[in-house]
Amino acid sequence: MHSFSDQTGNSISLLNFPKRIISLVPSQTELLYTLQLDEEVVGITKFCVHPEIWLRTKNRVGGTKDVKFDIIEQLQPDLILANKEENVKEQIEYLSTKFPVWVSDVEDIQSAYEMILQIGSMTGKGVIANELAAAIAKGFSELHSFAPPTKIPVGYLIWKNPFMTVGGGTFINNMLDVCGFKNVFASQKRYPEITIEDIKQSGCKALFLSSEPYPFKQKHIDELQKELPGVVIKLVDGEMFSWYGSRMLPAIEYFKRLIQEVLLICNN
Repeated sequence: MHSFSDQTGNSISLLNFPKRIISLVPSQTELLYTLQLDEEVVGITKFCVHPEIWLRTKNRVGGTKDVKFDIIEQLQPDLILANKEENVKEQIEYLSTKFPVWVSDVEDIQSAYEMILQIGSMTGKGVIANELAAAIAKGFSELHSFAPPTKIPVGYLIWKNPFMTVGGGTFINNMLDVCGFKNVFASQKRYPEITIEDIKQSGCKALFLSSEPYPFKQKHIDELQKELPGVVIKLVDGEMFSWYGSRMLPAIEYFKRLIQEVLLICNN
């Protein structure tokens, strides 16, 4: 019997390496695939779009906010992976009375590394997890040389009607920071609602429109540009900013290109 503490301070006990894993977190589902746990993963959510083959072939247990207890009971998992922010507390507490549930709470790069290593340890994939975490750490250390000497003030929108942004204590805020961007709404908590006027008064030089959870498009840039003529407005890949796990590896090259593009536009 082995005991593992999750990132919310709770502990679970596993007799052996799990053989029937359910993931309720899209980014951690992709991590399980990277850790070569194809046979072990028996259930995922409808939002676990990577890898695409799993979305087509694995049992779906509902969404991140509305898990299907009956399907989970039928699958009889010996490990469920959840997340403090993405899943509903009451649903996770109920599942915890029946199955081992390990809950992540990722707010920055360091806690992302810890999540990767712990899941690797729990599933018997410690070697692969260590290699992945080391590669990500190396890549992010190199990213500093691409970052601007003075942080560029930026805003980051995740929703429309009402507009919502990211505040401090979020993984996205940490990603912006390591890229050399200064989140103009970092003093606010979590995911606050804001107005066009708030953006105008924030002093941001660039405004990023995320591809998720709201699917911002070019038409939204056109609409906002009329209100914010002096601000660089750019569509960004939300998965690169918010998917902690193996997605962080390709995110490094994406961030390098983004930094260069923003610097080029802002300096002209």
